[in-house]
Amino acid sequence: MSSTDHGSWLPCGDRELDLSRTHVMGILNTTPDSFSDGGQYQQLDAALRHVERMLEEGATLIDVGGESTRPGADPVSVDQELHRVVPVVEAIKARFDTIVSIDTSTPEVMRDSAAVGAGLINDVRALLRPGALQAAAHSGLPVCLMHMRGDPKSMQDAPRYESILNEVGRFLSERVEACEQAGIAREKLLLDPGFGFGKTLEHNLELFAQMHLLQPHGLPLLVGVSRKSMIGQLLQRPVEERLAGGLALTSLAVARGARIIRAHDVAATVDAVRMTEAVLAAAQR
Repeated sequence: MSSTDHGSWLPCGDRELDLSRTHVMGILNTTPDSFSDGGQYQQLDAALRHVERMLEEGATLIDVGGESTRPGADPVSVDQELHRVVPVVEAIKARFDTIVSIDTSTPEVMRDSAAVGAGLINDVRALLRPGALQAAAHSGLPVCLMHMRGDPKSMQDAPRYESILNEVGRFLSERVEACEQAGIAREKLLLDPGFGFGKTLEHNLELFAQMHLLQPHGLPLLVGVSRKSMIGQLLQRPVEERLAGGLALTSLAVARGARIIRAHDVAATVDAVRMTEAVLAAAQR
């Protein structure tokens, strides 16, 4: 058990998530252009084999995304995203007993995915697209709100902050308030600092060091740093050689109270989480 014990369960459709411990969210990109695995899982059979492998390796949730949000990515049409995401969500729920998260900002994808069994909305735009707030509220699902400055096409064009912690914290607090006003209960919200989304390496490091301070409402944190450029920039590693750096960040994130770690390399990440939790538990005895 990690040092911060939320002691609660998050209702995720037909399943519940125990937030007294940290979980690994396996990444399933059904896109042709995601930064590290684009094009690998566009076919349903390949996607389902990957899901099976991630669940066997210890993933608690599967995060399905049909729109690349890598730096410089172009948006996709609603029809494209629906075609990429909804049949995969439906197939996963038919075959596996797991929580399916949908990595989307699109209201139509939220609605249709919820109808076929999705259990969590993971939105990099924090429900800012027109209609997204209403669609999420209507779904009844929990929502992860992420900070991003700008949009994927332009977010890395010289981002600047007076105080990265204060500005990210203020944005997330505002989005929490907007969700509550729309009828989404605080108990159904998670926060993601948005590492790599409109932030330089220095911003990412400073935010990571202080991310435990982003919990003014006591909301659980989701952290996604798997294979990201902050690791590559600091260690001078290509995408395929960033696992060790990512595992170091995983352990630090768990120690800072993260409740969900979003990862490509599930087995190694689960090991890092379990070892970190064991040390933290020993320290509390």
